[in-house]
Amino acid sequence: MASSSSTPRFSANDVTVIFFLGGPGSGKGTQSANLVRDYGFVHLSAGDLLRAEQVREGSQYGDMIKTYIREGKIVPMEVTVALLSNAMADSLATNPPPAGTKARFLIDGFPRKLDQAVFFEETVCVSELVLFLDCPEDVMESRLLKRGETSGRDDDNAESIRKRFRTFVETSMPVVDDFQKKGKVVAVKATGSVDEVYGLVKAGIEQRGVHPR
Repeated sequence: MASSSSTPRFSANDVTVIFFLGGPGSGKGTQSANLVRDYGFVHLSAGDLLRAEQVREGSQYGDMIKTYIREGKIVPMEVTVALLSNAMADSLATNPPPAGTKARFLIDGFPRKLDQAVFFEETVCVSELVLFLDCPEDVMESRLLKRGETSGRDDDNAESIRKRFRTFVETSMPVVDDFQKKGKVVAVKATGSVDEVYGLVKAGIEQRGVHPR
């Protein structure tokens, strides 16, 4: 395999990156808020960054992102990774971590595919681990259908949910499996209450040396 001669933009000695994966409706949004509050993570969502970039004045990527999303295609990973990398740099510049501590980034819903993980680690920063919310399809479906009653999101319907779940299994599970082989996955059963799941998340990351701030 060709090795990248460039070094990543950020050193894992200065920055802790945790990838946060789970199917649609597994509870990533809720648990992300808890981790930001208690562990000092900066929460970055690839989807939110792409949506914001579409409407940002003077964006070099905006029109291209709009076209890809409209046509239901995955935005080129170079664009998504550039947005994540720049968001990390902005955060470090405007809100540096306390002296003697590492900045912590929780990257939500990324990488969606294994090549994205490889590209991010070669160019931006080597990750600490993948936090994976493991949730059966029927549980996620019932949560999302309930959310759809009030969310107004047009993809919170049974057909879209099943499609999103299949996409997750086909594209994102290989990422989880690959990191599992490297011993870099904290997998949490996400079927209990929010507090029960958060208890498991905390225990899992603290075993890996990530403690509250």
